[in-house]
Amino acid sequence: MLENKKFFIQTQGCQMNEYDSDRLGDVLQHNLKMMETNNPEDADMLLLNTCSIREKAQEKVFHQLGRWKKLKIKKPNLLIAVGGCVASQEGTKIRSRSPEVDIIFGPQTIHRLPKMIENIVYKRKKIDIDINFPEIEKFDYLPFSTKSTPTASLSIMEGCSKYCTFCVVPYTRGEEVNRRFDDILYEANSLIKLGAKEITLLGQNVNAYRSLNNKKQHVSFSDLIRYMSHIKGIKRIRYSTSHPVDFTDDLIQEHHNTKLANNLHLPVQSGSDFILSRMKRKHTVLEYKNIIKKVRKIRPDINLTSDFIVGYPGETDYQFQQTLDFIEELNFSNAYSFIYSPRPGTPASFEKDNISMDTKKKRLKNLQELIKNQSLSYAKKMLDTKQRVLVEGISVKRNNELYGRSDNNKIINFNADTKYIGGFVDIYITEIRPNSLYGEVIDTVEKKKACN
Repeated sequence: MLENKKFFIQTQGCQMNEYDSDRLGDVLQHNLKMMETNNPEDADMLLLNTCSIREKAQEKVFHQLGRWKKLKIKKPNLLIAVGGCVASQEGTKIRSRSPEVDIIFGPQTIHRLPKMIENIVYKRKKIDIDINFPEIEKFDYLPFSTKSTPTASLSIMEGCSKYCTFCVVPYTRGEEVNRRFDDILYEANSLIKLGAKEITLLGQNVNAYRSLNNKKQHVSFSDLIRYMSHIKGIKRIRYSTSHPVDFTDDLIQEHHNTKLANNLHLPVQSGSDFILSRMKRKHTVLEYKNIIKKVRKIRPDINLTSDFIVGYPGETDYQFQQTLDFIEELNFSNAYSFIYSPRPGTPASFEKDNISMDTKKKRLKNLQELIKNQSLSYAKKMLDTKQRVLVEGISVKRNNELYGRSDNNKIINFNADTKYIGGFVDIYITEIRPNSLYGEVIDTVEKKKACN
C-alpha cells in the first residue's frame, strides 16, 4: 500500500536539519519502499522538517502548512508530517492550529517515522505524535545513506547542554549525547565508498564530542579528526558548529593537520563581556580572542566566520559598539547576524526588552555593513591566487558553469567540462561576484599564456 508512494521533504534551518532530512529520505525508501519527489503536488506524503531558532522561522512553518492544506483539500488521503525543532517545541499545539497535520515527530525520533506512518495508514489513527528524546537511539535504526555525492555530512552528536539564555536547542533537541566512536568511523567509510571526498562533522557543539573507542579508551574531538584523516579516500574534513568553551588546545593544534579545511566557524554572539555573561555563554571576549590568535598562528589566512545577536535585552549603545570594535579587530570574512527574538521557555524570554525595533534594525544594518566590507576584503586577497576546489555540480544560476568549494569554504564558479564533477581541480581566481568567486581551470590559464 505504501510501496512506490511518493514523498516530498521541505527543510528549514541548519545543517543538522539538512542531515536529518537526508536520513528521513533514506529511512522511508529503505523501510517502506517509498520514492522521493521534488514536486509537492505529485506527493502522497508531505514532510516539513522545521527550525525554531528564530521567531520568523517558526511562523514559516504555519505559513507552509497553510499552503499544504490546499493540496490536502484536493487530495484527502495526502499525509502531512511535521518534524524538527518546532515539532518538539510545540507538540499538540501544531495540530490545534493546523488540523490537517497527521504526524508530529521530533529530531530524535525520525527513525520511528515508518511506524507512525503505518499507524495512520493501516491502523487508521487520526494523529500520531512522538517528540521524545531517546538518547542516541535513532542512529541504531537509520540505514546508511545510499546517495553518491562528493561532499557528505556526518552527525557525531546530538543536542546541547550549554543552556545559553537565548537558545531553544536544549529544549527541542535535548542535552548533548555522543555517538559511538566506531560507528562514526564505520559510517565515514561507507560515505567514502559512495564517492565522498570531503566530510563535514556535525553537532550543535561539535567540539564537545567525547566517547570511547573499542578498547574503552577516551576519544576527544581532536582525536576523532586525527583518526578520520587517516581513512583512505578522505581528502578534506570540516566541522560545524563549534563552541568557544570546548575549543581546547589539542583541537587548536589539530589545525596543523593538512586535511582539516582552512575555515573556522566559531559563534561568539557578542563582543561585550557583560552581554556574554547575561547570555551565559561561559566565555569572555579575551578567551575568544586568544583562541583565534592561536589558530591564526597555525593558519594565518584561515577563513573565520561567526554568529552575532543584535539587540539582546538590555544591550546598550556602548555594548553594541564593543561588538563592532570586536569585529573590526578580529576581521571576519563572513557572519550570520540576527536581531534577537525571544524563544518560548528560554530564560531570556522573561527578561524585559527595552530596545526599540528601530534601534535593533539600525544596529543590525551597521554590523552587517562592517562584515560585508571585511568579506569583500578577504575575497580581494583571493584574486590572482590558485585554489584547490572540490567540484560539486552544475551551477543553479548559471547552468553553463560548474561550482565547488575551496579549502577555505568559498564557493567558486568556473567554466569546464562536467567530467570534473566529483573531483578536485585547481582554479585561478579572476573575479569577485556576490556570494561567490569566479575563476579558470589552471590548465586553461596555462594554455592561454602559451598562446600569448
